[in-house]
Amino acid sequence: MVAREPTPPSIPRNARSDGEPTRERLLLAALRLFSQQGYARTSVRSIAQEAGANVAAIAYHFGDKAALYTATFYEPLGSSQEPIAYFSEPGIGLETALQRYFDSYLEPLRHDDLMRQSLRLHMRELLDPTHVWPELIERECRTPHIALLRLLCRHLGVARADDDMHRLTFSIAGLVMQMWTQHDVLHAVAPRLTRPQAISTWAQRLAGYALAMVHSEAERRRAQPSPTLHSRKAPPHA
Repeated sequence: MVAREPTPPSIPRNARSDGEPTRERLLLAALRLFSQQGYARTSVRSIAQEAGANVAAIAYHFGDKAALYTATFYEPLGSSQEPIAYFSEPGIGLETALQRYFDSYLEPLRHDDLMRQSLRLHMRELLDPTHVWPELIERECRTPHIALLRLLCRHLGVARADDDMHRLTFSIAGLVMQMWTQHDVLHAVAPRLTRPQAISTWAQRLAGYALAMVHSEAERRRAQPSPTLHSRKAPPHA
């Protein structure tokens, strides 16, 4: 019986050719230039030159400038679709869910330069919207909000979300937004709190603060008298 030769180990996708590194270089170059100059003022030629590639590589990897621009919002630091995927896991506790939520959303802060470029890009899009804006609102704002809202409603036993549940959801998400938008201020006031090793502690603390918000809302709802038919006054007769 002839012994078979051992099967060679599979080669990681990134190592097959220079295709993937070229795509990554184009993506990072586009992020830098789009965040600095905006969509309209950035040409595909300047992106290719910045990445050390040719213009045809942009068409090959992304299709066109618009598709490359869209990719700069979702790929370098990941999408908000990732951290909310586990919210629907059966039996997941609120504390565990919030901890994962903050761990995921604060992870980009470990990559300081990419985070700054991404934040600058988002601010430009807010002030001067492009074709990305409708999808960005739906995918990166509305969808995560609804996912967190449903999680909170489930754990508070609220059958139908009301205005206060939306307020609670926005307030918890605001803890992340403050970390992102106030990063430079935080660095100026307390730089030790912006070090990469401090991010895990931040995630733990914010999860605790968010739990306190949830408990406060639960207490408020318990203390609020339930409306009854007898509590409504009849309108005066004409």
